[in-house]
Amino acid sequence: MAKSKKLSLTEAISMAVGTMIGASIFSIFGLGAQIAGQELALAFVLSGLYALVVAYSYARLGRRIISNAGPIAFIRSGIGENLLTGTLSILMWFTYVISIALFVKGFSGYFLPLFNIAINDLTRSIIEVAAVLFFTSLHFYGSKAVGKAEKYFVVAKLAILLLFIIGGFMSMKENNILPQFNPQESSGLINASVIFFLSYMGFGLITNTSENIENPGRNVPLAIFISILIVMAIYVLISIVTLGNLSVDQLVNVQENALAEAAKPFLGQFGFLLISISALLSLSASLNATIFGGANIAYSLAKDGKLPAFFQRKLWFKSTEGLFITAGLGLFIAMFFDLTEIATLTSTIFTVIYICVVISHLRLLSKVGGNKLLLIFNLMVLGAIFFALMNYQWESERQAFMASIYTFAGAFLVEYLYRKIKHRKFKKFKERQELSSL
Repeated sequence: MAKSKKLSLTEAISMAVGTMIGASIFSIFGLGAQIAGQELALAFVLSGLYALVVAYSYARLGRRIISNAGPIAFIRSGIGENLLTGTLSILMWFTYVISIALFVKGFSGYFLPLFNIAINDLTRSIIEVAAVLFFTSLHFYGSKAVGKAEKYFVVAKLAILLLFIIGGFMSMKENNILPQFNPQESSGLINASVIFFLSYMGFGLITNTSENIENPGRNVPLAIFISILIVMAIYVLISIVTLGNLSVDQLVNVQENALAEAAKPFLGQFGFLLISISALLSLSASLNATIFGGANIAYSLAKDGKLPAFFQRKLWFKSTEGLFITAGLGLFIAMFFDLTEIATLTSTIFTVIYICVVISHLRLLSKVGGNKLLLIFNLMVLGAIFFALMNYQWESERQAFMASIYTFAGAFLVEYLYRKIKHRKFKKFKERQELSSL
């Protein structure tokens, strides 16, 4: 691919920021306030630190292993080709499918009220189909067009959120944002930080598009750290402003539109409208980037035998049929399935993938560099996060807990049967060979 068609550092950061500041920023504040209370901002700080723990390994591995398979490439390089890596490959791709479905449903949920269109199954379906078709069509013009679109979405969205932050600071009630630090809220702080940790997952899209980034050895690590720090600052500022203008009880009562409601005290109905537009921009950026990342995952995994061969047949500008399969399946789930419980699986899947990435980093330490003691500490942190997630599901979402178990078992079974029935010959992993020559 010609250099001019590749993503610049700014465009890579825009893609990650656009994904991270997506649906979660407009939907989980009420839930976060219910769990963490006035420690909401601290929860975002902790979750950002968790993301930096993972980013350390992503940055070290990402500058040496250039592959759109992202973390799966890291894991296969460190752990090798086996049923575990095959299972994780399927799960990784499936998280993109689910994310597409979540984003497109959120998009229709904001779009219809904004234009005073009646909300029913037909109108939702029309908007969902139109959104997926539009963002899928962008990819006919290559990764450069995707990057340019992300820049426009992110700049507009951040401008609106900046107005929200500046205006909100002028009307805040300081008592609303003072941490309580009582045992109940301290426990809620930990639970909320674990949940919010998953709102930083979008930085992984940088490694999922590393083959399409200019000078990836330099720009991939920079884009990872810069995007996380930008998003952490924005999350903390928005949480302070939101709590400063609405009490915890008010936030809990308006969970789905917390930011829009928080804008009313200082911007009135105009603020409500502005934040709704920002929500659509956020969901657009997330949907755009997730379709792109999911298609790249599908192509890279099929190329190495992890998904059926038709995923790797090429179309225009190096797009693949994986693009259509990923987007189409995401749309199918959005239109015909309730994703409330399915969406909770994403957190567990990504945490397991992150743990395996750190283990792979430890195994490749002599080739990619890093601090062994720090990696061991990072592994302990991620293990604690996984335990906290499963414990939270067990206590609060028992069906989600069982669904997590069934999902991992199902992916393992699919991988096992696919290998056994198809008798596919898996190629020796390219990145592993490259690392051996370093």
